[in-house]
Amino acid sequence: MIDLHNHLLPSLDDGAPDLETALQLACFAVQDGITHLVCTPHIHPGRYDNTLAGIEMVRDEFSAALKQAGTPLQIAAAAEVRFGLELMDGFTRGTLPFLGEWQGNKVLLLEFPHGEFPFGAERLTQWLLDRKVMPMIAHPERNKGLLRSPTKLKPLLQQGCLLQVTAASVAGRFGMAAQKFAHALLEQGLVSVLASDAHNLQYRPPLMSEGLEHAARLIGDIEAERLVEHTPWQIAQSHFS
Repeated sequence: MIDLHNHLLPSLDDGAPDLETALQLACFAVQDGITHLVCTPHIHPGRYDNTLAGIEMVRDEFSAALKQAGTPLQIAAAAEVRFGLELMDGFTRGTLPFLGEWQGNKVLLLEFPHGEFPFGAERLTQWLLDRKVMPMIAHPERNKGLLRSPTKLKPLLQQGCLLQVTAASVAGRFGMAAQKFAHALLEQGLVSVLASDAHNLQYRPPLMSEGLEHAARLIGDIEAERLVEHTPWQIAQSHFS
């Protein structure tokens, strides 16, 4: 499986606090069947002021440590970028880290505020699309604004934005409401990829197989595997070539 959303890179955000923990998370990922992983630390201005250069430096250090430890996990790096006008400046300066490409567009993992879905969000996503940047919406099934009003997602779906659903949500680890929403998105064929959004070993490990099994019961093995293998590889393969 290929994981396009996680927080394994050490000391960059609320994920792995140090290299030792990152290596433990990597071992867990391998045991779960994850072979390739695009690390996506937060870029959240004023909270996690990560930069493309800083992320790449930590990725290189982590990759070297994985090789030294003999852990068979291939890693690359992008970011989970917070929704906001700073995106425009980042794009103009060429400092946005991308997950890869999809149908000729660069793919940006885009995070909305957890407690709400911003009014007029489709204006910024359209701005990105006009510049051949495809937003992939991170964990919409856990956004409180969308849980209250799922129809707010419709304009972004009409634009063609991709959706990344958390595997643990599908398995029920984020509660019944998130699971119900995740299942509905799966059954409607709206989910582009499943990912772990791993942060730690205790509560949010790099676990995808459980969500895959639940998804397969809903949409069948072939479609479920597409969400963790085929589509994520199509997006991220340039990182691993």
